[in-house]
Amino acid sequence: MDVATIIGIISGLSFVCIAMSLGGSGLAIYIHLPSLMITVGGTVAATLINYPLHEIRGVMGTVRNAFAFEMQTPAAVIERIVSYATKARREGILTLESELETANDAFLIRGVHLAIDGTAPELIRDILTTELSYVESRHALGQGIFTMMGTYSPAFGMIGTLIGLISMLRSLQDPSQIGQGMATALITTFYGALMANLIFLPIAGKLRSRTQNEMLIKEVIIEGILSIQSGDNPRIVEQKLKAFISPKLRDQVHTSIKAR
Repeated sequence: MDVATIIGIISGLSFVCIAMSLGGSGLAIYIHLPSLMITVGGTVAATLINYPLHEIRGVMGTVRNAFAFEMQTPAAVIERIVSYATKARREGILTLESELETANDAFLIRGVHLAIDGTAPELIRDILTTELSYVESRHALGQGIFTMMGTYSPAFGMIGTLIGLISMLRSLQDPSQIGQGMATALITTFYGALMANLIFLPIAGKLRSRTQNEMLIKEVIIEGILSIQSGDNPRIVEQKLKAFISPKLRDQVHTSIKAR
């Protein structure tokens, strides 16, 4: 569970609500059902028009990554691959079959199985790189949908404001209604800006960060499997894989080789 996403949304809404209540007019004046219908309903409708329904359904699995996510760290992946390299070097690559029983990364398991089966290195790289590309494309679709919703919601907020202004201008003969009408018109802009900047665009950013981290780990896995298959010394495997991560993260890699 990624508590940062949940804490961010709850704390953001809380701060906004507290600030509105401290304004002296109370929260009730900010609740306006027609404005919600224009901004929320309009944003959802525009998203459905822009993307096929099956793509929106398919992206729901990706969206879960912003709230419930268990990502391996690059250090943990490197440690696991170096341990595989050590075992393969001592006992042969076929012995890695038993190690896969405790592995929980489907991408890693598929890659190691290909190596155990004696698949050519070029073919292993092609298969895993193709899978990596499609995973990245699916994730990019999820990011794109939320980025687009972050663009639509302020636009529908502005549309709601224009609708409110038109209605207000029709009652200019009653000056007492102008202030209230103007406030009502601006509520849709408030809703649209809040949804875009507190929900949609931050979630798109979180998904983008997740994707970058997942792609890095998959690239480490590909290089590690190919290095094991070629019979590299475990120390060489470790150094190859550490080259993918920053010097700060390299200090977090604790393999048995380093311990000795």
